Amino acid sequence: MTGNITFTMIKPDAVEANNIGPILAMINKAGFQIRAMKYMQMTREQAGKFYEVHKERPFFGELTDYMCSGPIVAAVLEKDNAVADYRQLIGATDPSKAEEGTIRRTFAKSIAANAVHGSDSDENAQIESNFFFSQLERF
Repeated sequence: MTGNITFTMIKPDAVEANNIGPILAMINKAGFQIRAMKYMQMTREQAGKFYEVHKERPFFGELTDYMCSGPIVAAVLEKDNAVADYRQLIGATDPSKAEEGTIRRTFAKSIAANAVHGSDSDENAQIESNFFFSQLERF
């Protein structure tokens, strides 16, 4: 059974490029409801904890440095089949391989600066949403 929420984060590169509005418009146009959203800057500790699954990977330090280099927009999105539909909307991690019309093809600068994060499973959507929002913050 597929869930009806997913988590996204508009990353520092897309925030700095003033792409929050256009990315949110694509999300809305694709039929997602925004159930919680906040604009914030992650601390190094928060970035390290959020990406803890990658702790042993060689890019971990670079990833956490990047994710706390500027503000992000964290959001919980709702729609039937949310995770799979959002993964399709954002496109491949490598923007040069992402399909036309996807968020990453449109806004990403590189594999590392790929504009947005999207949960990769229903389980991770819950974990990631709970990392940034309590149940009381969602509407």
